[in-house]
Amino acid sequence: MPTIHRSIDTPIRTGLDQHTNWNGPDKGLINCWEVGRQLAQAKPEMAEAARRSELPLTNWKGGVSRTLKKPEKYGSLQYLAQWQGLRGENLDVDPTVEVTITCTKTSMVVTFTPDIKKILDQHTDEKADGEESDGRPASGISEQSLFS
Repeated sequence: MPTIHRSIDTPIRTGLDQHTNWNGPDKGLINCWEVGRQLAQAKPEMAEAARRSELPLTNWKGGVSRTLKKPEKYGSLQYLAQWQGLRGENLDVDPTVEVTITCTKTSMVVTFTPDIKKILDQHTDEKADGEESDGRPASGISEQSLFS
């Protein structure tokens, strides 16, 4: 699968059904990026954190709110796409390549991977008790179902 590119100047798509959003050749990466762009408008403090190279919590694996016992973890490419949208960047995700980013707030090292098994197999306590994730729901689509 080729790299998924989309210019930040491209209007956000509207009126698409769930099948089109999640089952196209981009496997939902464009939709995640568009949601990130919408979150940037709705939650400017979250967008500012992302522009500072922080990895705020969303409903996709990859965000961090604190340093964990293990200083590295895996995140999904869907998070990476959403994060690029939050930052106001063009979408630029190669769905075959891992990308590693260090969160400037927590110093956690997150590797965004297309390998869903790595994400599912990691054993971390990613949320503190009572902590909620921020961002939009993933429309009932689990990360695992995107890779079946």
